[in-house]
Amino acid sequence: MEGKLKMKKKMSVIVMGIFLLFTAACSNNETSGEENESGNKEDSEQKEIKIGLTLNNLANPFFVSMSEAAEEYADELGAEIVVQAADADLAKQTSQIENFITQGVDLILLNAVDSEGIAGAVAQADAEGIPVVSVDVGADGGIEGTVTSDNYQAGVLAAEYMIEDLGGEGNVVVIDGPPVTAVKDRIAGFEETIEDTDIEVIAKQNGEGNREKGLQVMESILQANEPGTIDAVFANNDPVAIGAEIAQQQADRQDEFYIVGVDGSPDVIEAMNKGGSSIAGTSAQHPDEMIKKAMDVGIEVLDGESVEEVIKIPVDLVTQDNLDSYEGW
Repeated sequence: MEGKLKMKKKMSVIVMGIFLLFTAACSNNETSGEENESGNKEDSEQKEIKIGLTLNNLANPFFVSMSEAAEEYADELGAEIVVQAADADLAKQTSQIENFITQGVDLILLNAVDSEGIAGAVAQADAEGIPVVSVDVGADGGIEGTVTSDNYQAGVLAAEYMIEDLGGEGNVVVIDGPPVTAVKDRIAGFEETIEDTDIEVIAKQNGEGNREKGLQVMESILQANEPGTIDAVFANNDPVAIGAEIAQQQADRQDEFYIVGVDGSPDVIEAMNKGGSSIAGTSAQHPDEMIKKAMDVGIEVLDGESVEEVIKIPVDLVTQDNLDSYEGW
């Protein structure tokens, strides 16, 4: 009898031991599972987004401001950003996009050198599942969305200023720019606004969006049009406006006509603050706001959200009347 009791006690101890081991194992598995789940969640939350940004150039203060704002905002978002300048070269920008694809970026932000010509590179990114968001100018090839200034409005504001100042009549010069949607919209806004007036465009040439070419083009226009025949100049951006003013000064015709540009750049604001400048106004853009919005749109696309096809950032006409209140970039 005593032997049977001892045997029962031993069996009880063994069973209890097995139960405790089983309970401990389950507890460890649950803890391990929770840790893995927690770890995976943290990894997902901490996954860094890699962004490729290709800009027309970094010689224009507008794009410098955009680049700096993009880098600052990327830090806030905890994202990595690679910024490259295409130097107004379509082949170079195409290569940059191809390199972004090879590097495995999650998102491409594109400031196109040529809105139509870049379509092939955009299509390559799209085929690899990399979303492309266009910034400042539109682009073909399958972009997810475009964030741009209201460039048509920029042209309208410049035209309205001239119509009021010239009393609805006079001779004006238009200095055009690169074949991108932003420039096309500005010129369209300007020309369509003056259609029903007696303001005539007596010269129109391509200033290519830079100061040097703007200077050359304005020199040519001044040589072809004798003094007293030009009342105002609409320049597609501020670097061109500055180039046109330099040509005007060199020809000693600074009292003949004034110039209105587009950008609201620091260089033009500085020029307007100086006495005797013939730059009367500029339709001011907001490059920092534009690039940040483009980055937000890109992240929304990565998160599977639907986005607007085109988002337009309003512009403001800066003249001598409101120069002191303009905050600038």
